[in-house]
Amino acid sequence: MTIRNLDALLDPPSVVVVGGSERPGSVGRVVLANLLAGGFAGKIFVVNPKPVQMPGVIWAESVDALPEAPALAVVVTPAETVPDAIAALGRRGTKAAVVISAGITAANGLRQKMLDAALPTLLRVIGPNGIGAILPHARLNLSFARVAPTPGPLALISQSGALVTAILDWATTRGVGFSGIVSVGDMADVDLGDLIDLFAADPETRAILIYVEGVTNPAKFVRAARAASRIKPVIAIKAGRSVEAGRAAMSHTGALAGSWDIYRSVFQRAGIVAVDDLTELFDAAEMLCMVTTIPGDRLGIITNGGGAGILAVDMLAQAGGRLAALSDRTTVALDAALPTGWSHGNPVDVIGDADAARYIAATEALLADDGVDALLLMHCPTALV
Repeated sequence: MTIRNLDALLDPPSVVVVGGSERPGSVGRVVLANLLAGGFAGKIFVVNPKPVQMPGVIWAESVDALPEAPALAVVVTPAETVPDAIAALGRRGTKAAVVISAGITAANGLRQKMLDAALPTLLRVIGPNGIGAILPHARLNLSFARVAPTPGPLALISQSGALVTAILDWATTRGVGFSGIVSVGDMADVDLGDLIDLFAADPETRAILIYVEGVTNPAKFVRAARAASRIKPVIAIKAGRSVEAGRAAMSHTGALAGSWDIYRSVFQRAGIVAVDDLTELFDAAEMLCMVTTIPGDRLGIITNGGGAGILAVDMLAQAGGRLAALSDRTTVALDAALPTGWSHGNPVDVIGDADAARYIAATEALLADDGVDALLLMHCPTALV
């Protein structure tokens, strides 16, 4: 497992768009426009045999003609030209390249040619066949995504570029920000394990979200996830659980989907929290943006419905949490504020006719209890409240 040269992805001093263009409707035009619109403070180079005259851009007709070596590249040229572009970038001293170009496969030999071109200089390749990468804290948008995310604490690593665009649309409406978004594509070189390791060490990242179809290097993935989950949450959604979906995933990324039972066991051992659908992934993302670190696993529960409280306790046990034991001082405070029929324990049942004042009194009492690390408030609507 190595993140050699991947530091160039997080905060590069300069970027080159190989295949950047002024031609309307081209991927090269969209990527270049996104990069300029993002407000990247470093130097922006563009390589194209045809002149590119855009404000803020330094044009060269070839990689060899660049006035200096860019730290990071994004490549959007036709598939057959990518190996030569990678070789030229490596010779100039570029550390990493995001290859958006599709059609670079093992079957046509271009994948291996690209890797062979990168190997002598240890240039790292992200992709090919993705929508790019976005690093909001560096104001760096190397993608053809429609929406630009705001800076935030979440890193998103996805084997689906289309899913990235859907998540960006959702995040924009909910005020959720990202430290980094990487569409890994076919993972010819840089894979899930590498990027988990990179974002685990990134101080701007508080949690890592992963969309997984298949893992190309299981041992590296497990080591990286286990190390990362000890210091920050790692949340994954696994696609391809059924036989039919697994075949679809194989045709999409070329990575074997594998048995869901095996993945579920691996996730659990590595400390990865698995979610079942996009709604749960969105919920987790929003919660991680809003909630700071919780000091322990002792939960206090306030509810106006005893049944709802019991269900919450059942789920808490499944999640490995603990029900907080209320202190004598808290019990005395609750006795003074609640009707005599309250539950006299945790969950704190404030009775079905509880108004806002009763909820406030119970909340203040539990928040003041040093034995309560987190508080869950539940309200079952009634005709009264």
